[in-house]
Amino acid sequence: MTAKRDEQFMRAALHEAKKALGQTSPNPAVGAVLVINNRIVAKGHHREAGRDHAEIECLRDFGAPVPARATMYVTLEPCSTAGRTGPCTNAILSAGVRNVVVGTADVNPRHSGKGIMQLRNAGVTVREGILADECARLNEGFNKWISSGRPFVIAKCGMSLDGRLTRAAVESRWITGRSARRHARELRTRVDAVLVGAETVRVDNPRLTVRSTRWARQPWRIVLTRSGKLPRHAHLFSDQAAARTLIYKRKTLSTVLKDLGKRAITSVLIEGGGEVLGQALDARLIDKVQLYLGPVLSGGPVIAFPGRGAVNAANALRLSRVSYQRIGQSVCISGYPEAA
Repeated sequence: MTAKRDEQFMRAALHEAKKALGQTSPNPAVGAVLVINNRIVAKGHHREAGRDHAEIECLRDFGAPVPARATMYVTLEPCSTAGRTGPCTNAILSAGVRNVVVGTADVNPRHSGKGIMQLRNAGVTVREGILADECARLNEGFNKWISSGRPFVIAKCGMSLDGRLTRAAVESRWITGRSARRHARELRTRVDAVLVGAETVRVDNPRLTVRSTRWARQPWRIVLTRSGKLPRHAHLFSDQAAARTLIYKRKTLSTVLKDLGKRAITSVLIEGGGEVLGQALDARLIDKVQLYLGPVLSGGPVIAFPGRGAVNAANALRLSRVSYQRIGQSVCISGYPEAA
């Protein structure tokens, strides 16, 4: 019974955390709820870097002395060191919280395990590992960046059933439907940067902006180019977000990702074109794929993932945790490459 109840309230904390996805970088997204007598009495989530963490928001939402029978559910181990804000463990202890349920430990070595230990040493009952996989996946970009110094890379494209990427430049028809394209654009609200190749800028003149979501933060826009010859009046260099566009000339994708990690960019969405996607695949730099298949057979030379390719089927990149979602007449396929 306790396990089911813990999962129920941890899902509520996850719901809180998801409210700030894409807003907290380079901090993780975290949610918390306070429960008394099997009822949620307060909620909170970390809104953006530099502002109070989820536990503090939750305690402020309750706004009264916390009774000993209360339990706080938090998706990520409370921090135990001072940064731009004070340690959450101190706030939890000062508020009188005596029971804490943690989703997953913090992978940051500054905090990992230390917050849980501090709470237990102070007499707080701590249960951990509740919906751990879901809580960890919520911050897959942060976790990759903290552990490797490089951003989490998502490869995304809309393609025909025969693996072709784009329509001809003179056409107005799309391969995928409007609802699928809207779904794909929402990815931009959850990453720190969107990356494309120079040919995509020349042919498509994309905006790579966040639309229809007022609160969303505009991600950085990254352009890879060999020649440096780019149209000066392209949207990326002339619109209101031009200051958030970075150009890398004659740099490998691996080198670019390493530099972006140094800039505290924790997640990158590769939106095209085929050459960049192929380079990412060949170099095994992809952490997640999100493909949108339209009900179209187009043929032609514009392949979604060109490049050298796998020597044989045994060396092909295989996906795990694969999901399929129908969106209108299109299908979204997402998955995580298995380790070699």
